[in-house]
Amino acid sequence: MSDTSHDHEMVSIYAFSDDQIDTLMREASECVLMWGTQDGWPVGVIHAFVWHEGKVWLTFAAHRHRAAAIRRDNRVSVCVTGTSGSSVAGSATCKGLGTFHDDDETKAWFYRALAHKVRPDSQAGEDAFHQLLDSPLRVILSIDPVKWITYDGTKAGRDMAGRLPDDEKTPRLEADAVRMNREREKRGLPPR
Repeated sequence: MSDTSHDHEMVSIYAFSDDQIDTLMREASECVLMWGTQDGWPVGVIHAFVWHEGKVWLTFAAHRHRAAAIRRDNRVSVCVTGTSGSSVAGSATCKGLGTFHDDDETKAWFYRALAHKVRPDSQAGEDAFHQLLDSPLRVILSIDPVKWITYDGTKAGRDMAGRLPDDEKTPRLEADAVRMNREREKRGLPPR
């Protein structure tokens, strides 16, 4: 078997900057919220969301299984991709801690912000969605990021075309610096 690997196997070298994360999170229209069920299964559901003060904010009905699961264990993940309406190509996943909110002040700004994000082209549509959100069974969840896992698709494309200078690559993470070479050794391939 020939070794046809390239730098693109080391995806940690294509990380986003903080500004790129911020742009992606402001512009993207949807995210996948992920949590663990009581019996250990990972589950995810797509949500419209708002990026506000460095946190992901979203909402759902209080009787959903995810509400009980996140109250039991508030460790969640959120994944956002640039294909959901962002000028940033790639994806960002955050591991974060979820906090529920039920106060009128949070409801006032969040429901309006989410309605505007979902229907920015129509005041009537925004108002209708805002009215739908304002429900007594609804809960609001904020997710405070603890760790980001990102992939800059533009950098990867430029690298595959031979046009990404080394000084624009981010340092390799443990998975690419150590674990990949252990796997290469198992397969009889030279280290990278």
